[in-house]
Amino acid sequence: MRSHLYRGVFALVVALVFAAPAFAQGIVKGKVVDEKGQPVTDAKVTIAGPARNAETKTNNKGEFVQVGLQSGRYTVTVSKDKVGQAAQQVNVTQGTPAEANFTLTPTSGMSPEQKAVQEAAAAAIDALRAGRDDEAITKLNDVVTKLPTCSDCYYNLGIAYTHKQQWAEAETALKKSIELKPTNPDPYNGLANVYNAQKKFDDALAMNQKATELAGSTAGAGGGGSAEAIYNQGVVLFNAGKYAEAKTQFDNATKADPNNANAFYQLGMTNLNLGQIPEAVSALETFLKLAPSDAKAAQVQQSLPALQQMLKK
Repeated sequence: MRSHLYRGVFALVVALVFAAPAFAQGIVKGKVVDEKGQPVTDAKVTIAGPARNAETKTNNKGEFVQVGLQSGRYTVTVSKDKVGQAAQQVNVTQGTPAEANFTLTPTSGMSPEQKAVQEAAAAAIDALRAGRDDEAITKLNDVVTKLPTCSDCYYNLGIAYTHKQQWAEAETALKKSIELKPTNPDPYNGLANVYNAQKKFDDALAMNQKATELAGSTAGAGGGGSAEAIYNQGVVLFNAGKYAEAKTQFDNATKADPNNANAFYQLGMTNLNLGQIPEAVSALETFLKLAPSDAKAAQVQQSLPALQQMLKK
């Protein structure tokens, strides 16, 4: 009965399907040298990704760094007149910087395939960011027709279909991406989201666990997996109604990344479902300290006093 009372206080109808924490600080860094191994200064560095494009330059050591990126696959392109141009793809996750190092020569320009992928990816990303999912799907389908070995193209196509809730098409595209590059964790995470949205929670958890395994990180406090992967496992378990297991994952995620505000929010909500009010209040208070401007903060600020009052009775 207590559990039902507490749920009523906070109106617990939470279903987080896409769980990447937007505030976290993903990083891409690298170094650019010429054919003699000397640093290339003031080279233009463009980083094109799923939610934003960023641009920076190399310093006098040929080094560059870009912070504030969301998780996902990014195309990093470096160029300088009379020195050369090159591009490569990196996988950005929260916690461990992605590295992209380059050696530029006058003939190091991108191959036609690389150029086609880059241009199509950039156009598709712009379309996705503007909410033009149909346009992104059209562009990506055109690319995979010409370049059927482009795993990243199929991955992005799967994401576009996911936005439109075309689950069958998203699943097909993401599975094709896995077929082409089975060691890439991204499409497994994409499939976890697809299955999660359809309430196929066992399949979602299996895909998330596979992504965690491939990520190969030992950052998690609960035994393997990055803070983000642990958090995503918690989301799947929460949506499946497995609150005790979800609590373990969210608690581990907060230990692996003490600045992960979303993990504290979900930990608070999970504790509420379990009727554990003191733990819920503590987690939600931490959430507000970490992310006072978050979209969920107003709801928490409005409801938290009633929960705090319960602790005094």
